[in-house]
Amino acid sequence: MEWLQSLLSPLKKLWFRLHSTPKKRRGIYILYEDVKSCPCEDVQVLWSILVESTAPSIQSKQ
Repeated sequence: MEWLQSLLSPLKKLWFRLHSTPKKRRGIYILYEDVKSCPCEDVQVLWSILVESTAPSIQSKQ
């Protein structure tokens, strides 16, 4: 039965990895907190342009 456990162990790890909540957010949104706390208005404007330019591609995938 040890061979069965050695076969199922990687599958069990993969299952938990796929169905667990991600610990780190990926993409441009990991910078959101830094941009939000920045007092510079130019950074805020550039962030809004970046978010607006990526929004249609995200919606089209859904």
